[in-house]
Amino acid sequence: MRDASVGAIPFQDEEVDKASGSGTTPYLLMPITVLFLLLIIAVIRSPSLMTSSGIGAAIIVSAPLILATYALMTSVTAGRGTVDLAIGPLIGFINVSVIQLTAAEVIGSPVSVFVFAIALGIAYQLLMAAIVIYVRVQPIIVSLSGFLALSGINLVILPRPGGLAPEWMLSWGAGVNIISPVLIILILATLGWLLFSQTAFYTHLRLMGSDERAAYTSGVPITIVRFGAHAIAGVFAGLSAITYTALISSGDPSQGTTYTLIAVTALVLGGTSLAGGRGTVMGSLFGALNLYLITYVLATFNFGAVQSFVTDLAYGAILVASLLLTTALPFIQRHIRNFSPLLYFVALSVVVFGVILHTTFDYASLGAAADAATDAAKLALPAQSFAGPLEVVSLQAGDAQFSAFATPLIYATILIIALPIMVRVIFSNSDFRNIGFLVTIVVTSLLLLSGYLITQDSDVSPVPTQELAE
Repeated sequence: MRDASVGAIPFQDEEVDKASGSGTTPYLLMPITVLFLLLIIAVIRSPSLMTSSGIGAAIIVSAPLILATYALMTSVTAGRGTVDLAIGPLIGFINVSVIQLTAAEVIGSPVSVFVFAIALGIAYQLLMAAIVIYVRVQPIIVSLSGFLALSGINLVILPRPGGLAPEWMLSWGAGVNIISPVLIILILATLGWLLFSQTAFYTHLRLMGSDERAAYTSGVPITIVRFGAHAIAGVFAGLSAITYTALISSGDPSQGTTYTLIAVTALVLGGTSLAGGRGTVMGSLFGALNLYLITYVLATFNFGAVQSFVTDLAYGAILVASLLLTTALPFIQRHIRNFSPLLYFVALSVVVFGVILHTTFDYASLGAAADAATDAAKLALPAQSFAGPLEVVSLQAGDAQFSAFATPLIYATILIIALPIMVRVIFSNSDFRNIGFLVTIVVTSLLLLSGYLITQDSDVSPVPTQELAE
């Protein structure tokens, strides 16, 4: 009887995964839909988002929020309603501590900064876990107390914004290139969580968050698992503080508190259950990116003095819509039993890349390029006529222009053909393992298209990084 109760939760999760047609949960449907809808609006409003500088700015601005959401997800999955409301002040606490110790020349090298930031995050999280476990105070009370305490301590350490980040970190916040140290940190953190999700410890963590009594009776070391969850949350909090310091290149005792609200919103939007036991790294990633895109889209409008209120209103509206769709998921699953979130993501990617291609393509030079290509073809006719079967003729200027003109059309044709195929597969009864090759082809095509688009220069100036950060 005991084994049956313990195994019920993982069995239900497997059934949900089978119903969705992939290894993901149906709770990803809402964040995926919102992500691509916001991305379409953002590209239409500001095509510069798809340039190298636009994507670079998006990475540096959204990285602290993504990592803060990962930290929240780890502790929330442990159950007992462990929503760390102090995540924002904790990021600010690490930030001002790094700035002051750097100024005092106590730390300064990359290794010392990373070790200090991560150790400080782990120390706070372990202290919170000890109070929850041994003093038996409700986690929400402990986190609220930590929020108030750290907010005051931050002002004692650094009364006003100022200071300077370590010299080697100053170039990180430029956000002009896609490949940057911040992107590497973000990728390693995401891969680390994905590897962690394959361990037995993660299974114990989910079981404890879903039903702590059943986990205890099945032999799961509750205390060790809870301490481990908080320690992992501390690692992500430390990394979030480092990327936040790189973003602002200074210390700010108050700005970090805003991350609490938006991180919790991103967590819920990504499908994580605040009751514990359910949460995915991709859901948290999509939820954080959605909040960044909301800020980006609203920054392209001018609401005057009520700009911040409109942003908060958008956060609330998206969150309510997400919760409403979550309640409707059982109804959706009854009518679409073999719906795959992964293939849904790929299909929407095709649509969005088509919109990006249309938005960023320079139609003004279409006629000129066609005329130039025709004239060049006429001039190159004799050389082509005398070329042998295996002989390569050098490209003329007109040929290069025609190639630049034809390349987007070829990509568009490939994507238009792939779209109905993907939609047909999504709503079919095909086994996911049988369509893995098809998914690989489509994803590769999308990556090639994205690589082409981001190498094109845009005449539209990107939204300033500091404006998005605020």
